[in-house]
Amino acid sequence: MKKVLSAFIITLAFVTTSCRTLTSTTYIKAKDSFILGNNEHGSYSVKLKNVSANEVQLWKAPIGGGQHSPMTVKPNETIKTNVDKNTALHIENKSNEQVAVELLVKGDTGLSMGYKN
Repeated sequence: MKKVLSAFIITLAFVTTSCRTLTSTTYIKAKDSFILGNNEHGSYSVKLKNVSANEVQLWKAPIGGGQHSPMTVKPNETIKTNVDKNTALHIENKSNEQVAVELLVKGDTGLSMGYKN
């Protein structure tokens, strides 16, 4: 699994350095979170579609601390949000089943990406 994730990150790094748009279908395990942009970066926008049977929760977290702008995304719902410079977007799966979200990221795509239980 770590080799697959490493290959994905390397491929993603190559793709993001060649353009300012990133598309991905991201899978989040039960009771886990995906964190986009927990590093220094410029602003970016995210179009997220929940392609799962369960809700996901989002919030923005400046890398200096705090959190704000909570949102709940229902199954098959699409949201668009702008994320400020040096702010992460947390996507949380509180359900007991894996979820998937389709992401379209525009702007600064030099973003760290990772999971947090």
